[in-house]
Order: sequence, then C-alpha cells, then structure tokens
Amino acid sequence: MKAVVVRDKRLLVADVPVPEPGPGEVLVRTLACGICGSDLHALKHADRFFENYRRPDGTRIADLARDIVMGHEFCAEIVDHGPRTERRLPPGTRVCSVPVLQRAEGRQTIGYSNDHPGGYAEYMRLTETLLLEVPNGLATEQAALTEPMAVGLHAVNKARLQAGDKALVVGCGPVGLAVIAALRLRGVRPIVAADFSPRRRELAVTLGADDVVDPSPAIPPARWRDATVVFECVGVPGVIDEIMAGAPRGARVVIVGVCMEPDTIHPLRGISKELSLQFVLGYDGDEFAATLHHVAEGTIPTHPLITGKVGLDGVAGAFAELASPERHAKILVEPWRER
Repeated sequence: MKAVVVRDKRLLVADVPVPEPGPGEVLVRTLACGICGSDLHALKHADRFFENYRRPDGTRIADLARDIVMGHEFCAEIVDHGPRTERRLPPGTRVCSVPVLQRAEGRQTIGYSNDHPGGYAEYMRLTETLLLEVPNGLATEQAALTEPMAVGLHAVNKARLQAGDKALVVGCGPVGLAVIAALRLRGVRPIVAADFSPRRRELAVTLGADDVVDPSPAIPPARWRDATVVFECVGVPGVIDEIMAGAPRGARVVIVGVCMEPDTIHPLRGISKELSLQFVLGYDGDEFAATLHHVAEGTIPTHPLITGKVGLDGVAGAFAELASPERHAKILVEPWRER
C-alpha cells in the first residue's frame, strides 16, 4: 500500500506492507486523517519527541532508524475482520477510534510507531472493541476531527470548572479552538480568546468565543483580571511563565499546548498568587465517544476548522503550509484522493 513515511526526518511517499489484523483487530481503509500539530512537532523535533514520549516501561515508542507512518485523527471504513472478532460491524461501516491497539503486551500507539501505521496510509488496523460507528448523516471529514476535539473536551473536564468561571484561552490553533468549543458546550461565559492571527481570532468567535484580543504587545491587564481559569494552548517556551505573571490570584492554569523545548518558569509567581497548574494529555474513551456524539449533533462544530485537503503526495507540502496561521487551521489527508 501507499503511505507517507517519516524517513531520515523527512516525509516521503513509499510502498509499505498492508497491515495484517491480529486477534480482535480489523483492517480498515483510511478515508480521512487530520494533520495534528503534534505531528509537526514530531517531525521538526524528532529526536526530542521520541526521546521524551515513552511507554510506561521506559522504552521508546519508535525507532527513528526505521520508517514511521504518522496520523492519529482519522475516519476509516472496515475492510476485513481478523481472527477472534465479533464482527458486530460489517465491512463498509465507517468508524472512528482512539488511536491505540489493545494487545496482550499492552496498549500500542497508532501513528507514532514503527509497526502500527497511522492515517497517512491507505490502510490501518484497529482494535474491534474500540471502534465507534460514525452516525448516519455525519460527513467523513467532520468525523475525522473527533480526536482533536476530544483533546479540548478533556482539557475542559480537567479544569474543575465552577459556577461563575470566566475563561481565557491563549492560542487559537486547532487545540485552542477545541477548548473554546468545549467551554461553550459547558456553558462557560464569557470566553475570551487571544491569538496574534486575525484569521484565528475569527475562527475563535465562530467556535464560541465571546471576545477576542490581539496579544501584541501584551494581553491587556483587564483581560487577565477577570479570568478564573486560563488555558495555555500555544506550546512555545515562555508562554506558561507569561500566563503565571498575568493570571489573577487563585486562578487555575491548564496547560494544553505541547512544548517540545526546555522551558523556564518563575515559581514565586505561582506561589505568591496561589496559582494551580494542571498539565493535560489526550482524553479517555468516554470523552472520545462523547465528542463524536457532540460532533454528530453539531454541538461541537468541526467544519469551520477544515481549510484544506490533500492526497498522500501533498502531505509534505501541507506540513509546510500549516506554518501559516492565516491560511490554514486543519488540513485533511485523504489517502485515496487523486492529484
């Protein structure tokens, strides 16, 4: 099959074996897969990413000397069932899944692995018991964004929201937009969003922000003063410390952005104001399923985020394009798409 592989820290289209589903697994045909900011980080900071992203036993999840097929935000259709499967969903059924395989040796990552290709490939294998059928009427491209929107829902769930909370979201890339959508779903008002990009600020309003602010040269003090919970969705060194400096006393700071470089904070800023810092990662299965339901119901919108689509031969170019926040929010990979 055709796939985009990470090889020598570059993206190349290559022929790789079609994965064979093991016990309890299914073979699926990838219909659409979003390009995640974490994939951009994994390519740009490959050594640091795979050095720090390890299994519970301390071993690396992948070897950079071997090919890696990324892609973990996907919608696919069932092609065949492996051994010892219940076959509750027939071939042709569109499905989403959390991007892991449940195996006897433990959970295996899909998309950051040498052995389990992700959605930048024509086919994948998934665990049958983790499959969620895509509701009728929901477009494939919208279903594919269940995964990043689930990240936002999880971050909001971890924020320990209270009645009367006022939220400030710093950074309006796809993760920040997902947080805004989840905050609106939970009824938080007001939601203020900060981003340098005018286009991203427009998208923030579309997803549910009540007000937006250009943080250049700095977020106005009045915006900080009203925030009881602040979401860091940038992932750039220095931003956490800036938030700690601006956040009001007793605020909760939820760190959602993935920073791949060493960072520095001034602990006294947090101590003197008794700030609470909460780092978050991913989501659980229930949050993923709830997100798919909300996407299908339209209560978590995804279509405004989709700003481009490419086939496998366009993935490398799409990675470069995503560096421009004025042009793109989320680009989808459609492995079977013609040029």
